[in-house]
Amino acid sequence: MLTEDGKHLYVSYDEYHNLIEKLAIKIHQSGWEFDTILCLARGGMRPGDVLSRIFEKPLAIMSTSSYRANAGTTQGHLDIAKYITTPEGEIAGRVLLVDDLADSGFTLNAVIDMLRRSYPAITDLRTAVLWTKAVSKFQADYSVEFLPTNPWIHQPFESYDSMRVSHLLSKWKV
Repeated sequence: MLTEDGKHLYVSYDEYHNLIEKLAIKIHQSGWEFDTILCLARGGMRPGDVLSRIFEKPLAIMSTSSYRANAGTTQGHLDIAKYITTPEGEIAGRVLLVDDLADSGFTLNAVIDMLRRSYPAITDLRTAVLWTKAVSKFQADYSVEFLPTNPWIHQPFESYDSMRVSHLLSKWKV
């Protein structure tokens, strides 16, 4: 649900999963065949996992981090992992790179540059995201929703950003 001022988008679990399913349909309807899904952790892990299951393709993971300050609401220095975790040796062939959104586009552009430099065995690389913001300098090959007002997206699992074990112990009276 988008707030009236267009500054916040609140997404339920059902809406979130519906977007992943719509993304799968877009990818399928394109006719493009791929060998591996590479998701960017953390935002791309949930969509990557679901797409991996739907398409029956191996899931590789690359960690990136830039939103750490102010409970994950302020973008800072981008860190990209040196290694990719994959169940099938080194990543190669046709790769679908998955993240949750193209915000500024900085992360996706930097990751693609690094992949092209460091992984010459990748022969074809395409990208998929749930959301693309108008301010993004990156346009994914597959995207479900375009956000012209550039809202802050409140994803359903973000309640865990501020939750600690002490909260769970109290909640579950353990």
